[in-house]
Amino acid sequence: MEELKKRAEKLLHDINSAMTELGADMALQTRDEIRKKMNEPDFWASPLEAQEESKHESRLTKKYEPWQDIKKSVQDLVELASLNDSSMQTELSGQLDQTEKKYSELKRELRFQGPYDDHDVILSIHAGAGGTDAQDWAQMLLRMYVRWAESQGLKVKTMDQSAGEEAGIKSATIEISNGQFLYGKLAGEHGVHRLVRLSPFNADHLRQTSFAKVEILPVTDKPGELQLDEKDLRIDVFRSGGHGGQSVNTTDSAVRVTHLPTGIVVSMQNERSQLQNKETALNILRSKLIQLQLEQHAKSLADIKGPNQSAEWGNQIRSYVLHPYKQVKDNRSGYESSDVEKVLDGNLDPLITAWLEQNSVN
Repeated sequence: MEELKKRAEKLLHDINSAMTELGADMALQTRDEIRKKMNEPDFWASPLEAQEESKHESRLTKKYEPWQDIKKSVQDLVELASLNDSSMQTELSGQLDQTEKKYSELKRELRFQGPYDDHDVILSIHAGAGGTDAQDWAQMLLRMYVRWAESQGLKVKTMDQSAGEEAGIKSATIEISNGQFLYGKLAGEHGVHRLVRLSPFNADHLRQTSFAKVEILPVTDKPGELQLDEKDLRIDVFRSGGHGGQSVNTTDSAVRVTHLPTGIVVSMQNERSQLQNKETALNILRSKLIQLQLEQHAKSLADIKGPNQSAEWGNQIRSYVLHPYKQVKDNRSGYESSDVEKVLDGNLDPLITAWLEQNSVN
């Protein structure tokens, strides 16, 4: 029992050190203060502010409450081990094994310390070089990410989608939410993805190489996270071709926002009203600018240059080969798998883990 007590005390010490590094006590105190506000009768008098406070409370709870819970569990184990009751040894040893395993999982989450790692994700896919095959490839990627999100119990919302001329999609934008550290986990998917296969759209059934670009952006629905100067924006309204019947198709509800300094363009027509489309487009623009700022290590918005990576040969972060052999290879982590179908069916966790481990080393 003495050995068990020493293990539990060491684990408690490690947890306290990690919580100090994280600032967990202060964060949970902030969470409790928000909860008090939420119980006040006039909390929802300002719906937008209340929604932001509610989201903040949820983020703090998801991130820090598991640390609070595991600390309490280990404190209980230390107390029970101090009783020196040999009849409890087997049971306490099993509980301590499980708690140490949980601690290892929480420790892995410490790598998510980026300013946006705990944010939800806007995922955009754009067909690149390869014609119809590239548009089909873009749709295959969309299916892969939706399958992955569904397997994780996440919420997926389609924000915009443009169909290809013959097959597939030219582009699509979805929001993935209701999970922990989504941007931190998916940031490594950002880049050009390459497919090699026998083309189903080629009369001679020849081997075809196709490209598509995946953008991973942190959801930023708080304007304060990145201030936009109105003089840097050009906002155009055009006729929506979206769903919803004749009333939508005959209304100038679609919005195109251009950020003049970088040349970034965001179009949105999925919502029914022009105001909603404008707000969504501005949120996506903020997310794109934040992503560029992170990529370019820019200190301010004024230092950001426009994006220049095109979806073509030489820029790929990962290759998916279906012919003449089968292989998925990530060019950054070096991870390889011969089970391409499983990956395309949404089994992305090994690739994500390999990238995170490589990134933490670097």
